[in-house]
Amino acid sequence: MTDELMTIRKMCDAFDVSARTLRFYESKELLSPIREGQKRLFTKRDRARLKLIQRGKRFGFSLEDIRQLLDLYHEDEQGFAQLSEVHAKGQERFAEMIAQHKELTAAIDELKRQLDWGAEQLAKMNGVQKAS
Repeated sequence: MTDELMTIRKMCDAFDVSARTLRFYESKELLSPIREGQKRLFTKRDRARLKLIQRGKRFGFSLEDIRQLLDLYHEDEQGFAQLSEVHAKGQERFAEMIAQHKELTAAIDELKRQLDWGAEQLAKMNGVQKAS
């Protein structure tokens, strides 16, 4: 993508999001496009922020967490505060995801055992019916 301004339609196409999503992010002060009447023009900064928003959402961060992390960028030109906070929150989220993964693995294993048992029972019942 170039340094050019992008319309809402181009942003939607480039990032596979809806116009409603972009307007919602704008209302939550995550994006701040240039307004020309009803027209919204998105800058390189908006595109970078949208990439970070999408990544944060994929990792399971709330929009409020994402907004706070993005806002840290303006408070510290060298980025230490932002990187430090992103790293800390990332570690927390990673630990949560590992715990969820363990829980999901246990649930999958239990469901597999139940399905195997159910299949055995159905096979036995089917054999009894055929023998009758």
